[in-house]
Amino acid sequence: MEKRVTFNERWLPYLLVGPQIVITLVFFFWPSGQAIYQSVLLEDAFGGNTKFVFLDNFIHLFNDPGYYHSARLTVVFSFLVAAVGLAASLLLAVMADRIIRGATAYKTFLVWPYAVAPAVAGVLWGFLFNPSVGIIAWMLQGIGIEFNYVINGNQALLLVVIAAVWNQISYNFLFFLAGLQSIPKSLIEAAAIDGAGPGRRFWDIVFPLLSPTGFFLLVVNIIYAFFGTFGVVDSLTKGGPAKATEILVFKVYNDGFRGQDLGGSSAQSVILMLVVVLLTVVQFRFIERRVHY
Repeated sequence: MEKRVTFNERWLPYLLVGPQIVITLVFFFWPSGQAIYQSVLLEDAFGGNTKFVFLDNFIHLFNDPGYYHSARLTVVFSFLVAAVGLAASLLLAVMADRIIRGATAYKTFLVWPYAVAPAVAGVLWGFLFNPSVGIIAWMLQGIGIEFNYVINGNQALLLVVIAAVWNQISYNFLFFLAGLQSIPKSLIEAAAIDGAGPGRRFWDIVFPLLSPTGFFLLVVNIIYAFFGTFGVVDSLTKGGPAKATEILVFKVYNDGFRGQDLGGSSAQSVILMLVVVLLTVVQFRFIERRVHY
């Protein structure tokens, strides 16, 4: 018999969801509305002189080659972060699910990176690959690979991807591991008795049953790549060299706070928000069809 939670007081459910509603209104709807309002204005850094320009900020934005460069860079960056992060974390989760000895220590070490702030992760990886004192840069130089992300744009982008993936991999790992442990072992044992090898058991049984978790993490990682990697970029490369790592979320900050173009920066944030919403809708509309619940 299904049991449902009932409340004796009619106001109690509203009281319980009230803090979340307030947080959503204050930290999402209000900033979003403010960004939409400022996107149709032209104002100075202190808001003293304000002029209504309607869609001029958006028109200027779509005529800016630098904006298209950041947009293309963001697409590539988001794909790399999501694909590499999900693949690596799934591999680690499968390995952790099979470990018998030292499993607790192995899982603990994999969870730790999530406690590191994105800005700290950027500083950490920047120090390791520093062309002057970085230990990994020194090791690469010893085998004939010159790694200098300060002047090489492709290497800088690669390093930002590595730092972003490392910072998010623990989050993905926890969900994948929980998903793997929720799969009935009897299904896998039955497939093994029928003669299915490890690879066949994974692709035909484990992977389909893990698809809801994978779909959720895909959406989360796309949003993370668009918004959550700002701290990594800011502390590691600051969008350089030569704007080789200036993704859209950093360009919003760079143009708004450094360039003092508040209207153009707000227009960029509105477009970025719409793009992420559209991507999320597309994922739920098309990719979710392949998910087996």
